[in-house]
Amino acid sequence: MFQGKAIIFSAPSGSGKSTIISELSKKIPQLGFSISACTRQPRPNEKHGVHYYFLSVKDFEEKIQQGALIEYEQVYPGKYYGTLKEEVERLWAQKQHVLFDVDVQGGKRLKEYFGPKALGIFVKVPSMQVLEQRLAKRATETPQSLKERLEKAQYEMTFEPSFDKSLLNDNLAHATSQAEQWVKQFINFEPIQHSQS
Repeated sequence: MFQGKAIIFSAPSGSGKSTIISELSKKIPQLGFSISACTRQPRPNEKHGVHYYFLSVKDFEEKIQQGALIEYEQVYPGKYYGTLKEEVERLWAQKQHVLFDVDVQGGKRLKEYFGPKALGIFVKVPSMQVLEQRLAKRATETPQSLKERLEKAQYEMTFEPSFDKSLLNDNLAHATSQAEQWVKQFINFEPIQHSQS
């Protein structure tokens, strides 16, 4: 049976990890993107089974009881996000390695779950000032929510040592190229060299 691997990307919000992941998906066809489950309502452009698996709180809590999730988080009461075991099995059945885009705590839990079959990549920004500029440029934040995001990012930066690789995203093309090299090495069974790049 195909023994797939797990490629985990985690980062504070605004670091550009989703853009890097999207580029990698185009460059490495052996990667399949893991769709997370959540209990929030779909946004107008979102489809069940494409962007997320949208579950009711009752269904999500039943899946927790059944042990059907690899990791999950209750962001606040009644708002859950998590990774379904069957989603990973679905991708492995298609002979794909699983690509995760998760927050840092979820990434740490996935890394612990998959052990040596996982490559954990922490995407970081050059500085908190750069992160603040990027978040401000999105124009989706109020001054209060921007402050909260930056405080959360500062806390999330402390998780960096839990990951195998640190990827500095100060130049998207360079960061994507570096990530591509690491991922290809890893899925071709070369041992991980721990590095802070």
